[in-house]
Amino acid sequence: MDIVYSTKFGREYKKLSKHIKATAEQQEIIFRINPFDQKLKTHKLNGKFNEFLSFSIGYKYRIIFEFSKDKKTAYFHSVGDHDIYQ
Repeated sequence: MDIVYSTKFGREYKKLSKHIKATAEQQEIIFRINPFDQKLKTHKLNGKFNEFLSFSIGYKYRIIFEFSKDKKTAYFHSVGDHDIYQ
């Protein structure tokens, strides 16, 4: 699966600790194989984010993303703790 990173995602990613970045990279490997692997806890979002999905990076952090229409590309929009939902 191809992944496109938004500039916002890039800015937020740079601010993460090395430990969280390492965990995110491990989760991304799993995501590329199966975006709905149980380890990721992928789920559809509600409210103003109802067109997006999210998966977990450990217990506290999340990546917000969406798929292209053909489901061959994922667009990573945001990364961070639960504050990214605001």
